[in-house]
Amino acid sequence: MGTFCEGQALFLTDRIPAPGGVYTQRRAQGESEETLKLKTIWNLFTTLLIAAAVVLALLLVGGRLVGLQGYSVLSGSMEPACPTGSMIYVQAADPGELAVGDVITFRLAEGTVVTHRIVEVLPGVDGPSYRTKGDANEVEDPTPVPAENVIGRVVWAVPRLGYLAAWLQTASGRYGVMAGGALLVLMLLLPDLLGVWTKRPEKGEGL
Repeated sequence: MGTFCEGQALFLTDRIPAPGGVYTQRRAQGESEETLKLKTIWNLFTTLLIAAAVVLALLLVGGRLVGLQGYSVLSGSMEPACPTGSMIYVQAADPGELAVGDVITFRLAEGTVVTHRIVEVLPGVDGPSYRTKGDANEVEDPTPVPAENVIGRVVWAVPRLGYLAAWLQTASGRYGVMAGGALLVLMLLLPDLLGVWTKRPEKGEGL
């Protein structure tokens, strides 16, 4: 008679017991278990990749959702608290709340953004200013930082993430993100496109 796919063979052997049918059913079950294991491993792998991508995206831009600004550390003046290449998260703070020991991010007169530690708070008629110093520097910064130049207090630093953040701002980084996203989608769709999880009929199966 004609050849049936494995699912059909299983259905027929349940209704028409036969030695050949029993052998076919056991083999189909074995293949199904192997396929299920492969599918589970693949799904776990792709799920971990998606989770890693989501976590990375939250670290890079998710801070804005809770009022944090991210900056890449490009020098070693704040080693070891904020290593070169780390990404720091800065939260706005009231000038009156800043104290000696706080690590702050501020703008210099020419617009350069710097992150150093407060070593002295200087009261003034127009508000406080702050004498700062890099942890790895031997001398204090030459000019006190006025309160209006302070962006905020550093609340968190993630080592090495700043390198990635800086790279993503380049043209190659943007192309890399697009290529990575396309590759992830392809990995999710590839098994179905190739029919990897689809059972195929084998020669000799049937009645």
